[in-house]
Amino acid sequence: MTRICFSILAMIAALSFGSDRLAVAASASLAKAKQQAEAQGFTFVSNHDEIVANAKKEGKLRVLSSQDPAAIKAITAAFKRKYPFIDVRAEEVSGLETYQRMLQEMKAGLANSWDVNYIAFDFYSEFLPYQKKFDILGMAEQGVLQTPPKLVDPTHRHVVAIQSNMQVIAFNKEMISADKVPDTWEGFLAPQFKGRKFLLDIRPKPLAALVPLWGLEKTVEFAKKLAAQQPVWFRGESRQLT
Repeated sequence: MTRICFSILAMIAALSFGSDRLAVAASASLAKAKQQAEAQGFTFVSNHDEIVANAKKEGKLRVLSSQDPAAIKAITAAFKRKYPFIDVRAEEVSGLETYQRMLQEMKAGLANSWDVNYIAFDFYSEFLPYQKKFDILGMAEQGVLQTPPKLVDPTHRHVVAIQSNMQVIAFNKEMISADKVPDTWEGFLAPQFKGRKFLLDIRPKPLAALVPLWGLEKTVEFAKKLAAQQPVWFRGESRQLT
């Protein structure tokens, strides 16, 4: 029994020592991440409680989102349940004209009516200089924020996406049978699909998503070949389907 007790005590001591070592390592990792972030001009808050305390002081949050109204309503409700002390208001924004107006307001220093904004795909690089540089990726990786790191732009560490989109091919079954619809991207380059045989959006969002897989050069070359097929050009998925 004495040997067993000593063994148990030794295990407890070892676990305690290991826990202390992990805590020290985590603290060192957090300090290093903060130092690296600040060296790149980012703001890095090391403690989640500090973020919440500052939010309580401010007391309100204004959000512009590209989400549908139903999604905005659900997200806002969930946020209010977790942080009832914050007066949060979110609204939908859409359309190139709206994105351009938002950008002009930012450039003119007039963007003082919202805290979180949608960064339009078409003007991504133009929006970036006007976003406050919180190292969201670093804080997520260190557990300060409960944000999955993969939702954060790995290059622009202060930009977060709260959704992803799926692109599919829609076709009119009265005009073409399913077995003749291309099942590869390159299939649309076949001669029989030249001359207003399919529709393309002038905003090449689906093609941009191919860059991580194909690389920029191959994707741009493919886009040029698609354009050479003389498609029907449209703007907006809803309009295309109609």
